[in-house]
Amino acid sequence: MPDTRSPRLAVLIDADNASARIADGLFEEIAKIGEASVRRIYGDFSSSRSKAWADVLSKHAIIPQQQFAYTTGKNASDITLVIDAMDLLHSGRFDGFCLVSSDSDFTRLAARIREQGIDVFGFGEQKTPESFRQACRRFVYTENLLPEAPANVEDSSAKAAPLQLPTDAVPILMRVIEQMDTEDGWVPLGAVGNQLANLAPDFDPRTFGFRKLSDLVRQTEAFELDHPEGRALRIRAKQQPRKKRS
Repeated sequence: MPDTRSPRLAVLIDADNASARIADGLFEEIAKIGEASVRRIYGDFSSSRSKAWADVLSKHAIIPQQQFAYTTGKNASDITLVIDAMDLLHSGRFDGFCLVSSDSDFTRLAARIREQGIDVFGFGEQKTPESFRQACRRFVYTENLLPEAPANVEDSSAKAAPLQLPTDAVPILMRVIEQMDTEDGWVPLGAVGNQLANLAPDFDPRTFGFRKLSDLVRQTEAFELDHPEGRALRIRAKQQPRKKRS
């Protein structure tokens, strides 16, 4: 019988650079990608900095990899995570890796895994250096995974401010439409989403306060939308009115 199992993922969490508050949202997000077959977290759980993770480990079946800070300035957790990642990579058992950290030190690890033809999904704060974000196939800001994130709150009065304004998305959306270069300027929204994933791994409508790309596009008021019955939604940049000759 054909294997219909979801992609197998190895989830490796840097406890020193990830908040335990994202745990629920993190594994909900990972479930959209595939099956978290390996779930490991690295840190010194005897320190107050990583202690919060201890309360959520059993709930999400995360295996802690304890690393005592014997020497100041030496990050044993990062080294152990990298060693484990390479061992798991060479086992050939996984279809993707989820690296949870805001540390640019994992840029080379992400690049190396992708060189092997395996997808890397990064999860980190908005402050994560661009080098690490670009090294991943897709990068998700962990601020969007918190319960109080704008796209996760039903009551609009309780929403926190989005990480960026909807108008901040206009330049990248315009760039994608220009790259697709159609005769009349109309492009399918689904194709725009696919191209965005290739061009900007960290692009996410939730960053701008919306669950769906279509809602974000509407809110910018910079695009025309066309949704004929039975056909996919299309968008194009609003045409600038021609100036009348004096």
